[in-house]
Amino acid sequence: MGQGDGLEPLVRILIWHVHGSWTGAFIRGGHDYLLPLVPGRGPDGRGRAATFDWPAAAREVPYDRLRHEPVDVVVYQRPHEIGLAREWLGRDVPGVYVEHNTPAGDVPRTRHHLAGQNDVTLVHVTHFNELYWDNGRARTRVIEHGVPDPGHLYTGELPRAGVVVNEPVRRTRVAGTDLLPRFAERVPLDVFGMKVDGLPYGTREDLPQHVMHAELARRRVYLHPYRWTSLGLALVEAMTLGMPVVALAATEAIEAVPQEAGVLSTKVHVLAGALHDFVADPEHASQAGKAARAAALARYGLGRFLADWDRVLEEV
Repeated sequence: MGQGDGLEPLVRILIWHVHGSWTGAFIRGGHDYLLPLVPGRGPDGRGRAATFDWPAAAREVPYDRLRHEPVDVVVYQRPHEIGLAREWLGRDVPGVYVEHNTPAGDVPRTRHHLAGQNDVTLVHVTHFNELYWDNGRARTRVIEHGVPDPGHLYTGELPRAGVVVNEPVRRTRVAGTDLLPRFAERVPLDVFGMKVDGLPYGTREDLPQHVMHAELARRRVYLHPYRWTSLGLALVEAMTLGMPVVALAATEAIEAVPQEAGVLSTKVHVLAGALHDFVADPEHASQAGKAARAAALARYGLGRFLADWDRVLEEV
């Protein structure tokens, strides 16, 4: 799929701006992407992202004008969007549902809200998620993350560890924020993301993506302290930058990070020691970072991601 005669996009897709990095990859597929806009740019209509460089094919459309747009497919990412699309478009349009999250609650028995139907394809972003959700009779696909290549920006000039996490205070145990003091005993930490100000570490609040990548790549090593997440896109992005990785051996991280690219463990003291070793040995850090970049480009390249999505859109 993609461009038909080079002038008209083949598919017109309605999609909400929910996750900036994931959306930034999805909208590079050569189609026409309609991003709902509501007054005040609230959660149901943020429009285009202010801190990401998105292509012109991603267009903001006021929610009350969507029924005049020739939408071919709706990509849902939250349960209530199914009702919003029906209300705003004034008609039924084929759709797929992207589940970004790991199941919550009683995990072995967590039933997905689409489990009782097979009309809407349920797309998981990791094989771990597809395995752990109870999908019932829903049609499922797995489309792993894809990231635009920011380039091998790693310098590692600062003997510090970089962490990227949004809302680290609210998401304390999920994001592993409660573990940071134990890591900070061994190496200095810099935390990037939204609502990071006030943490007792170096912080960089909500930087534009290209600025964050450049700053992050100056740190010697990347720390991924998450206990429970699908697979943080920031982890994949750090690997593409050429950063060595230290991460909890949880969820999909064990599939994403090969042995030569860093250290994964469920033992905090092992991870803290690995951070210290990388910071103390720039050459070792650089070599592991090169392996991390090669692994990320091979598995999470943007071309593969967009081709996978084209196949699913074609089915719809």
